[in-house]
Amino acid sequence: MFENIGFSFNGIWNAFTSYMIDLSQNPFRLITLILDLVIVGYLLYKFIKNAKNSRVWQLLKGIVLILIITLLSDILQLRILNYVLTFFMPYGVIALIVIFQPELRRMLEQLGTNKITKYFGFDKDLATKTKEDIYKVVIAAIELAKSKTGGLIVIERDIQISDIIDTGIKVDAEVSPQLIVNLFTPNTPLHDGAVIISKNKIAAAACILPLADDKDIAKELGTRHRAGIGISKESDAIAVIISEETGKISVAKDGTLIADVKEDSLRNILIKNVITKRFGDERQKRVERIKLYKQKNVVKQPENEEKKEDK
Repeated sequence: MFENIGFSFNGIWNAFTSYMIDLSQNPFRLITLILDLVIVGYLLYKFIKNAKNSRVWQLLKGIVLILIITLLSDILQLRILNYVLTFFMPYGVIALIVIFQPELRRMLEQLGTNKITKYFGFDKDLATKTKEDIYKVVIAAIELAKSKTGGLIVIERDIQISDIIDTGIKVDAEVSPQLIVNLFTPNTPLHDGAVIISKNKIAAAACILPLADDKDIAKELGTRHRAGIGISKESDAIAVIISEETGKISVAKDGTLIADVKEDSLRNILIKNVITKRFGDERQKRVERIKLYKQKNVVKQPENEEKKEDK
């Protein structure tokens, strides 16, 4: 009665060996096998990554536990337990569809729209995403300035400042003006220190920055301004400082301080130093390579024509 119940390891092993024999006879299938494994592995990675941030993760752990018990019951010949578990497995699939209905619906909606690119991580051009983040930083700085709430926002560029990020509390969130403003709300645990934006994300808050101790820095400048100048001297990061006393916005870059910056000026400074210098240089290099390629073709063309005339 119980002989056909449970997992047939012999059948699995026979299928595996026959597949390997077929693979050795047709090496081209190795490419499709690797591609298959990469796609399935990536989809599982994305699913697990998204599931960790939801209630699905707890359910998945329970499902894995049931599968392990089912496997052990077959190995240890616990036939009654194995029969009960395998009997209810088809109903478990239906239960999973009901339980995961919101998540499955969201995934199907993404498949039916252009959001599928976001699911695979190719949603936006990096320059466009960085520009949007800059606009969000400007909005947050203006809101903090209106309420005279002190703030210090550091935008990482080419030089990584992971040692500074480690001094604070990890956030790892998308850049949003509301979150930045909330992080600097007075009398909250994270309002002191700097917010670091790294790789298009709010990496950490309440970070400790090195203070500039130059004698030529004005004495009326507070700790935030000295910290902003300090981090801009030790790296190529740009710091946006909002004064708690005056509500004025300053920008520190390359060890210098640009004081009392208005909204338009702040936006232009950040776009010029974060986007134009980084992505503009790459575009300029591409343009120069195209021009050089065209020039070489123009030079070669008359030579070819001369050879034709000689013939």
